Amino acid sequence: MKSFEKLLQDNKAWAKEQVDRDPEFFKRLSSLQTPEILWIGCSDSRVPANQITGTQPGEIFVHRNVANMVVHTDLNLLTVLDYAVNILKVQHVIVCGHYGCGGVKAAMTKHNFGIINKWLRNIKDVYRIHQEEIDSFQDEEKRTDRLVELNVQEQVMNLAKTSIIQKTWVHEQRPHIHGWVYGLEDGLIRAVFEMPPGTHIDPLYEYDDL
Repeated sequence: MKSFEKLLQDNKAWAKEQVDRDPEFFKRLSSLQTPEILWIGCSDSRVPANQITGTQPGEIFVHRNVANMVVHTDLNLLTVLDYAVNILKVQHVIVCGHYGCGGVKAAMTKHNFGIINKWLRNIKDVYRIHQEEIDSFQDEEKRTDRLVELNVQEQVMNLAKTSIIQKTWVHEQRPHIHGWVYGLEDGLIRAVFEMPPGTHIDPLYEYDDL
């Protein structure tokens, strides 16, 4: 059996299991979407939002990209953010990175990855800002892990720089933004940074006509 065929077979088994357990599961799920959380995570196949948080379909609205980035020119990310905040009215936005992130590791090298360079440049910028602290670690793995944490922190701050978040902070005092890092080796999530509604950032990035 080919890998994609197994996916279809497993899907049928999963759907049957859900209906056997709760006959109204899909009818209820299809009629309403009211997640309280937007999850911005890494595309890495080892970090699926629902599985590692023990949540069910419908509980988390998910956006994933390489190294869980919040880039101010990424219309895909901004569209997801706007929909989650202004239509779904989420209460929390979580940026979740993970230790051992391949994107972060790649950004720390001088290797030419072709078109991927354009995306990794955003991570390199984070490295440049925090290079003195990161390079103070002698162990390469510790340097990478620290950049993973600092990258999550910077992406949380990038969220706070958007007019989407700032406007909702002013008028509705939500959402709370969280920075988390998932450990591949132990399956545990660590909270490394957060910004409650109304947190002040550098005035240069704060809008005054919201």
